[in-house]
Amino acid sequence: MRSRPFIANLDMYRKVPVDLLEGTRRGSILSTIAVLTMTILFLLETKAFFSSQLKTNLALDSNEDSQIRVNFNITMMDLKCDYATIDVVSVLGTQQNVTQHVQKYPIDQSGVRKSYQQRNLKQHDVQLFDVTVEETIEELHADGEDAVSLDETTFKIALEENEYVFVDFFANWCSHCRDLAPTWETLAEVMYQAAENRVEDQPDVHTYSDEDYNEAIKVEMPVLIGKVDCVDHHDFCMSQAIRAYPTLKFFVDGEEKGVYGGHRTVVEFTHFIAEMEKEHKGHKHRDLKAGEVKEIAVDRLVHTKEHEDYAKELSATRHLHKHSWSEDEHPGCQISGFLLVDRAPGNFHIQAQSKGHDLAAHMTNVSHVINHLSFGKPFSNYFIKKGLQNTPAGFLESTRPFDGNVYVTHKEHEAHHHYLKVITTEFDPEQGTKKKYDKKNGFYKPLDKNRAYQILQSSQLSLYRADIVPEAKFTYDLSPIAVSYEKTSRAWYDYFTSLMAIIGGTFTVVGMLESGIHTISSKKRR
Repeated sequence: MRSRPFIANLDMYRKVPVDLLEGTRRGSILSTIAVLTMTILFLLETKAFFSSQLKTNLALDSNEDSQIRVNFNITMMDLKCDYATIDVVSVLGTQQNVTQHVQKYPIDQSGVRKSYQQRNLKQHDVQLFDVTVEETIEELHADGEDAVSLDETTFKIALEENEYVFVDFFANWCSHCRDLAPTWETLAEVMYQAAENRVEDQPDVHTYSDEDYNEAIKVEMPVLIGKVDCVDHHDFCMSQAIRAYPTLKFFVDGEEKGVYGGHRTVVEFTHFIAEMEKEHKGHKHRDLKAGEVKEIAVDRLVHTKEHEDYAKELSATRHLHKHSWSEDEHPGCQISGFLLVDRAPGNFHIQAQSKGHDLAAHMTNVSHVINHLSFGKPFSNYFIKKGLQNTPAGFLESTRPFDGNVYVTHKEHEAHHHYLKVITTEFDPEQGTKKKYDKKNGFYKPLDKNRAYQILQSSQLSLYRADIVPEAKFTYDLSPIAVSYEKTSRAWYDYFTSLMAIIGGTFTVVGMLESGIHTISSKKRR
């Protein structure tokens, strides 16, 4: 007898005759439950299949860029734009007074930003002393001091008795002040000579006693040239808001009219004084004393062709150096822009410095507001709305954790230092981004991942020595580990496997439940 082939004997779906099947109410209920269970699980599995999950990966940073961009917008609450500078330091080198891609806007003491942009003065273009003054300060003092030394009491008297007062607030340890001293004394001598000439032109001068002559000199003096040593009169200089040495202030009728910021030569000083007198009295006033002073200064100091060329060169750049006629006591500065720094540990700091002044450390306040600080290419508003879909919640805030923070120092010789751990982060572009076609190779290039930088930050209040000018410092270090985010979804075969497991598993479990219930109920009947 021939045996049946193996394939003919293989039957996993043998049929039971319909006559042997018996329908029950319990089977109907359990079948309904099984169908509902399979339907719910099918819908949930289908939803999970069409959705995606955000996957986080860690790897060594493969970024090959040599530099990284730092975007910033920082308001210095009590530091003039003239003194606010940015220096960048890294293990690969130092950049001092960075001005490229940096804008400065003056802020008044009420916190209102001025509508004009501050010129980024490098400040070495200002002549710091008059090279045509060849005498030393000792030689000029041999016949007495013409620049009047003032203290708080005599300063008030000088303002009351003189229409115009020009004062040099200096420190005896300041190198710029020592360089300026002969020029300032020469200016005072020029003023005395101008007054002397006017007195000598008076018809009854020969009848004057020595006391009358000196009084006449005081009356005819165009401007009182004074000086205040801020080392000896520390509190008085603080009351005058002297932040740097030398500071040259001009007073008219007892009121401050501005800080001189031009070339520090005798001829330029006299031009400034003449302009201030014209502004005060009017250009058509009959008795303009300062106009004669410039002629005396030129006669005294311009002797050679070289001196003449030197004076012309300075006067040609005079318009670049504007003076503040009504300076607030606590001006601020908003500094914004971006820096390109090396991809190496380093720092950038905002500090008060000047090529033409020595800063008073105790008067330097670097309290600041960080309006914005981030690394990398800045995000557009559209990108913030659409391009961050493939990043976790709170990702944008992690790239700019300093935004809106205020750091105020309440004591002298203090400053806040900030420490930033910068982490390279890559993520997939938004949906719908078109691929770029490579004409050379004849295919579409895969989409490049978007790159951003997350920041882990901490800040602390640092103390400085009394002779060191404080600075707002931002120290950064790039993490060697990069983070990447990618959206992942399930494969189609995984989906179908799950569907089969749902159908077979539900059928099996419900069948086992029905068999158990049937067995228990049959025993009870017996």
